[in-house]
Amino acid sequence: MTQPAIDLSVTVGKIAMKNPIATASGCAGYGEELARFYDPSVLGAIVTKSITLLPREGHPPPRLAEVRAGMINAIGLANVGLETFLTKKLPALAAWDVPVIVNVAGSTREEYLEVCAALDAAAGVAGIELNVSCPNVKEGGIEFGLDPAVLSGLVEAVRGKVSRATLIVKLSPNITDIAVTARAAVDAGAEVLSLINTLRGMAIDPWTGRPALTNVIGGVSGPAIKPVALYMVRRVWEEVAGPRGVPIIGLGGIQFAEDVVEFIRAGATAVSVGTANFVDPQTGPKLVQGLREALARLGVASPLDLVGAIEKPEG
Repeated sequence: MTQPAIDLSVTVGKIAMKNPIATASGCAGYGEELARFYDPSVLGAIVTKSITLLPREGHPPPRLAEVRAGMINAIGLANVGLETFLTKKLPALAAWDVPVIVNVAGSTREEYLEVCAALDAAAGVAGIELNVSCPNVKEGGIEFGLDPAVLSGLVEAVRGKVSRATLIVKLSPNITDIAVTARAAVDAGAEVLSLINTLRGMAIDPWTGRPALTNVIGGVSGPAIKPVALYMVRRVWEEVAGPRGVPIIGLGGIQFAEDVVEFIRAGATAVSVGTANFVDPQTGPKLVQGLREALARLGVASPLDLVGAIEKPEG
């Protein structure tokens, strides 16, 4: 039996990706760090670490720790700031044939707007991913992504500033029903949804009583959160994204090609890979090749043929 020719390419918003594999924000720096291990051009996209208007040092160490089946971090959005990113980091990314998605964070709506407007005007930025898991200092510190009305207002305002780049909203899982915030984001103008961001958690040394992180509370990522992420991707695909034709970038515990196929079957068009890069820096290219082999085994020509495709249980 002749195997179909496999085409790994997908499109999310206006971003043409040669395959569905992207980095996850915060787990591959500004992209150039990957070049020590492989040619980043093999990826479908690079998602940078969060960029804020001004440079941030982040939380004092320790700010990352290994936990069972994953890790926990409280980096505190450490980054070089908008100006340095535009003048030094973004030009370096132009060396590779890969779309660049810039994750954006802020503590006020005004900060988001200024950063997003500058990035939309910058050549080489294919997508802007809003990190809405940041505390809104003008609204009592609640995360932008936890209140549908606040989220809607932010996305609508950013939508007014972003016309060229694809607008992606990265949803927080720390909410009762993620479909509610997904709907608010799409109604306000999000072209793509990415989910999930990290789950809140903590770790404690049982013998010293010291928290593993200086910040005490951090975000849990890695294989430990994969079942939660899969559920939430499926929930959003069924309730919002699928019916509205909005692509999903799925993330949360992806390590092997089988994980990628699971996320695509749940409803994701593409995936972002984070924690696995710390285990094996070659994870990205291995996933690209592994996905090709998985599709060949399934007799499927494109990952798009599997989006949302799960078998209903009998009975």
